Amino acid sequence: MAKKLFPDAASALDGLLKNDILIASGGFGLCGLPERLLDAIRDSGVSGLTFVSNNAGIDNEGIGKLLRTKQVKKMISSYVGENKEFERQYLAGELEVEFCPQGTLAERMRAGGAGIPGFYTKTGVGTLVAEGKEVKEFSGEEYILERGIFADLSIIKAWKADESGNLVFRKTARNFNLPAATCGKICVAEVEVVVPVGSLDPDCIHLPGVYVQRMIVGAPYEKKIEFRTVREREAA
Repeated sequence: MAKKLFPDAASALDGLLKNDILIASGGFGLCGLPERLLDAIRDSGVSGLTFVSNNAGIDNEGIGKLLRTKQVKKMISSYVGENKEFERQYLAGELEVEFCPQGTLAERMRAGGAGIPGFYTKTGVGTLVAEGKEVKEFSGEEYILERGIFADLSIIKAWKADESGNLVFRKTARNFNLPAATCGKICVAEVEVVVPVGSLDPDCIHLPGVYVQRMIVGAPYEKKIEFRTVREREAA
């Protein structure tokens, strides 16, 4: 069995990064982001990248860091409302954006991982999402054709891994990481802890190691919060 664990993000991505590739990235807001891998992609200097991700992080966090350095030419996303630089580049015509409903985006990634080139969905019928897409009728209802996503590279974040790459995600940090992992030709995962093979309960493994080619330990992580809401303490 080939060794999957690499000493750092740069070495784990060695030979995988080129200009103009399509990268699928896990994460939802700041939850479950492959932070170390995104930093390494930024530091590599590659450009013209297309990212498939639920959102583009926030200003200077997550993919937002690569927007700042103008390394991203296109985003395929469902929610981008918390990133001012994203907004500026989009309105200025500097960034191409393909908006995709959230459930459709997850299914497009899942379909790519399952080798399915396309599927029909009612989501988006009669809206801007349907423009330029094939429409087909099933039982009197219209559906639009959405294409599966086949990425050149997947980068994801998990909680725990064994040495063969079997992964366990922690609670909501699973989010888009699982479908993103399966739709790439190569998947690189960053994890918080690695345990020996056989330590994980097979019934608790969320992503089998067959999908993971390379790994790094990215811990320790800082707990980042997008919005902090507080209230005055009531008098005793």
